[in-house]
Amino acid sequence: MTAGTLQATHSTEGRWASVRRRLRVYSFVGLAFALAALPATGSAATLPRDPLVPDATLAIPTLHFDSAGALSISPSATSSRHDFDYLVGNWKLKNRKLKARLTGSTEWIDFESRVEMRQILDGLGNIDKYTEQSAGKPYEGVALRLFNPETRLWSIYWADGNSGKLDPPVVGSFENEVGHFFARDTYKGKNIIVVFRWDVRNPQSPIWSQAFSTDEGKTWEWNSINVSERTK
Repeated sequence: MTAGTLQATHSTEGRWASVRRRLRVYSFVGLAFALAALPATGSAATLPRDPLVPDATLAIPTLHFDSAGALSISPSATSSRHDFDYLVGNWKLKNRKLKARLTGSTEWIDFESRVEMRQILDGLGNIDKYTEQSAGKPYEGVALRLFNPETRLWSIYWADGNSGKLDPPVVGSFENEVGHFFARDTYKGKNIIVVFRWDVRNPQSPIWSQAFSTDEGKTWEWNSINVSERTK
């Protein structure tokens, strides 16, 4: 092999080595772009939402008042006596409640409870029995819900073994599978407006939550939430 042939051979081999290096770079860049285009299946953005955290995407409806300052509540176009039919039966609940209300507390307490619900008044009402032992002793409450065919509004009353009396009813209706129910009340001497929310977009795991407002509905503090799972 002559010196010229050897030099040409080395030059050709050098050019092929350069081509191979460029191809490896292009392949790596292409792979990187392909991986970047894949859905981020393991990222936080795709993690399921914790049902025991109030859904910030659901707005509490704007409140309206009459000339005397009383709440003025109108039914949704779809409000119906059948709105709570999904709740008939026995349920196990996972609960979370704020340790102290209207104090700026951020400490939450988790516990479990049970509910037994049945219809009354030929479907115009229903009643459920709520039991739990989060305080180390049995606690029992009762929810009474009544539908007024004239106003097409639901009134929800609550009583428990501590007070032995019905709280003022929260009143409202469902719209787009989410119900909001309001009332004026007092809490430890403070005038408040209370809202119950029933989120039944998944009727197999309905979510109930409660919030208080001390400024006529301008701001709210969520203080209690639970998610239900049907039992036999």
